[in-house]
Amino acid sequence: MSNIAEGFERRTKNELIQFLFIAKGSSGEVRSQLYVSFDLKYLTEKQFSELFELAEKVSRSISGFIKYLNSIKNK
Repeated sequence: MSNIAEGFERRTKNELIQFLFIAKGSSGEVRSQLYVSFDLKYLTEKQFSELFELAEKVSRSISGFIKYLNSIKNK
């Protein structure tokens, strides 16, 4: 969320897209940490699955936003 806010404050589409890619990478990091947490038995399989699905949904949403921004003309 912080990366998206920072990109928005830059006031250019290209910089927003750059920070969206950073946020998408952070979503990947979260998924990686979920695997570690599950392996160390901090999460049940159900918790892991629910959180992993949410992280994937966030990543897909960010990708969709990036595609949308790339489809519109520069302003």
